[in-house]
Amino acid sequence: MITTATRPNATGAPGYSETLPREEGSVRRARLLVSAALNAWGLGDEADAGALIASELVTNAVQHGEGQSLRISIRLPERGRVHIAVADKSRTEPVPREATNHDVTGRGLLLVNATANEWGTDLRHWGKVVWAELVVESNS
Repeated sequence: MITTATRPNATGAPGYSETLPREEGSVRRARLLVSAALNAWGLGDEADAGALIASELVTNAVQHGEGQSLRISIRLPERGRVHIAVADKSRTEPVPREATNHDVTGRGLLLVNATANEWGTDLRHWGKVVWAELVVESNS
């Protein structure tokens, strides 16, 4: 069992991250983390969009990633921009695919593409980080 703790970033842009086991139950935990962070930052109107993005990125990491864990992070790199990222140990880049009406899965990246202002993949020597950004109106 992996024990996790959500921690705010020590320096730099406001943010939260958590290491989660690479299992289906982590999808819900990621959604809750993103919703809580957005609410804490006064961006509750974006909580549904952020939670959807987190859900799809974590689901992809659970289904197609490698390793025992994944890492989700959410941060505000600058006012009006929310960055959500999920890291896992696979170096295989995600590719959006066209799902038919009969497919039960396969729409995750299409949903991310429709919800986020921008998304992409950063390959690392140990795996990859799949990220998405939302442009938001700040309440402050």
